[in-house]
Amino acid sequence: MDLELLLKPVKILITGAKGQVGTGLTRLGETDSFFEIIALDKSALDITNEEQIRDQLAHYLPDYVINCAAFDHVDEAEHKADLCYAVNAKGVEKLALACGDLSIPMFHLSTDYVFDGHYASGYTEDDEVAPLGIYGDSKWQGEELLRQVLPKHLILRVSWLFSEQGNNFVLRTLGAARTQDALEAVSDRRGCPTSASDVARVILAMLKQVHSGAEAWGTYHYCGAEITNRYDFCKEILITAGSYENFKVETLVPISSKDYVTEAQRPNTSVLTCKKLLSVFGIRQRPWRQELKWLMRIIYSSSKP
Repeated sequence: MDLELLLKPVKILITGAKGQVGTGLTRLGETDSFFEIIALDKSALDITNEEQIRDQLAHYLPDYVINCAAFDHVDEAEHKADLCYAVNAKGVEKLALACGDLSIPMFHLSTDYVFDGHYASGYTEDDEVAPLGIYGDSKWQGEELLRQVLPKHLILRVSWLFSEQGNNFVLRTLGAARTQDALEAVSDRRGCPTSASDVARVILAMLKQVHSGAEAWGTYHYCGAEITNRYDFCKEILITAGSYENFKVETLVPISSKDYVTEAQRPNTSVLTCKKLLSVFGIRQRPWRQELKWLMRIIYSSSKP
């Protein structure tokens, strides 16, 4: 291979670049000379708009597309099903078809919500899917459409994402702790919290190996190391953030998922088994508690005047 080609940065086009993982990918990718990052938010590339997809791909001609665009409001999806499927299913298909026409491999983010949560031991990539709601079903349909139209793809299912932005459990907990005397948290819903910046690290590591010749297309799982529940996760958030801020909250009450009513059903077990990722790519899970501590440093250092 030509030396100049080898030294040329790998051009990555990111859709949904202002989301949790999109932001992490942009920030991490721009510090790595291996990559040239093209970060497009919905205003620049709406994956429901086929003409816009094809225009942007033809303009930038990236080496890879990473799709972080999604309708991810789980409860809202129950009464906005058409929009949810338009983005998470048909939008993925439109993007994949356009990538296929230009021979561009595609990386796609999916979710633990494709499972029903009945496997207490956790889920492998080969376990049967059984989404409980519109959001999970739309993400599963998006996966299937991608598999059908674009052989060169990578799908990464993640769970319990958190970061310094967006509508995630960590930020909701901090906000509630500042205004409420008591908080309730579900104690029988298990999963593995996962830092969005850690997911970005994993994606770029996978892409480096694929670009270097690894034939490893397919579906993988990634989540932070150590299983917990929402109550214990909430407690850890308050303890970790308590080093930086005095909260109003005085009591944290464990409750059953049966007593926590939401519009959409959620899986009671969101544990993803990550052995395949380790076996194929050699990528290990990072402890979510460590990632949470790093996140708090980011949150509270950026909040200083």
